[in-house]
Amino acid sequence: MKDLLEFIAKSMVSNPDAVVVNEIEGDYSTTLELHVDESDMGKVIGRQGRIAKAIRIVIKAAASRENKKVVVEIS
Repeated sequence: MKDLLEFIAKSMVSNPDAVVVNEIEGDYSTTLELHVDESDMGKVIGRQGRIAKAIRIVIKAAASRENKKVVVEIS
C-alpha cells in the first residue's frame, strides 16, 4: 500500500522528491501518513477534498483485496 500511495502522490505533485510516506502498523489497521511540500498541498487535497477522498478510496480498495484496513492521513 505504501508504494501505491507514494506512486500516486509523486505523479500529482510538482516536487516529487518531497513526498514522504510513513507506514504505522496498528493492532487493527495500518496508518499511512503522506507528507508533501507546502506548495503541493492543494494539488493533493483538491477542491473540497475531492482528490484526497479519491486517493483514500483507491488505497482502501487495494487494501480490501488483501483483507487489511488502511487509513490515509495527509499532512
